[in-house]
Amino acid sequence: MAKTVALPLVQPVSLFGRLLAALDRVLMTSARAANRNGDLPYFGL
Repeated sequence: MAKTVALPLVQPVSLFGRLLAALDRVLMTSARAANRNGDLPYFGL
């Protein structure tokens, strides 16, 4: 059983919303890679 739940959300419509969504995807990909390597994820720019 998964520890997290994904909720279907509407896609961001504005340009700013799309930018934040893209930034979120990049940060989450980085966190997953760090987790696989046994490191603590670094959330920041």
